[in-house]
Amino acid sequence: MAEGWRAYRNERGGVFGLAVLVLVVLLALSAPLLTDPAGLDVTRVEDAPLQPPGAGHWLGTDESGRSVLLLTWWGARVSLLVGSCAAALSMVIGTLVGVTAAHFGGWTDTVLLRLTDFFLVLPALVLAIALSTVLSRGVFTIVLAIGVTSWPQTARLVRAQTLTVQTRPYVERARALGGGHRHVLGRHVLPAVLPLVFATTTLTVASAIIAESTLSFLGLGDPSRTSWGAMLKSAMDTGAVTAGAWWYLLPPGLGIAVVVLAFTLCGRALETVLNPRLRGEGR
Repeated sequence: MAEGWRAYRNERGGVFGLAVLVLVVLLALSAPLLTDPAGLDVTRVEDAPLQPPGAGHWLGTDESGRSVLLLTWWGARVSLLVGSCAAALSMVIGTLVGVTAAHFGGWTDTVLLRLTDFFLVLPALVLAIALSTVLSRGVFTIVLAIGVTSWPQTARLVRAQTLTVQTRPYVERARALGGGHRHVLGRHVLPAVLPLVFATTTLTVASAIIAESTLSFLGLGDPSRTSWGAMLKSAMDTGAVTAGAWWYLLPPGLGIAVVVLAFTLCGRALETVLNPRLRGEGR
């Protein structure tokens, strides 16, 4: 881990992305401590609607008179929560499918590969919309819809990596000495595969945040929670776009772009650290 951190620090983009993520996460976690959630209740707001930024409200107000800064602050919590949980679910499903297919082979590999190809052919966003429409609306539904539709890429990657690891001499030696499936997978295969899975998951979080914002923008998110996608939908539905209320659109849009860029920079940096060829050490 120390060697990996030293290599990661040489990646300026990764360090910048990590710093941005730490700042955003700290702000999201401190929202209940530094702000009053009563400001999110439309029945308790007395300010003018679509008020431009000023001394009272640094980022203006929405169509109900609520502070856009407060909405953006609390919206970060939902976007980060859904993105992280959906990426974790995708990682678990993809890792289990990929490792199982590569390790056992035969008909197990064939069936799981056909299942993976089936999900790869289906448009992920369309399938997520269908699941969100059928199931009850809520954060759990969005996490399930995104996680169930985004695991095939991870499964393909894990399968290829597992096949490579299983050909190494120490794995063959463990099998020759009587090591069973649990021993080979737990002691040799998974420790070699998980670092790559972790790097891939970091990139998956960025895609999951975009998917969550898209579903919320389409009206399939949790109506009881504030998210960046829901803010964009409200701005569109209430005519804030045509009214020129740029302060209502810009904060959530920039929030999505900055967080997705930060996760992407971290994921690319982790790929470089974990892959010696990308660092020029494999030449």
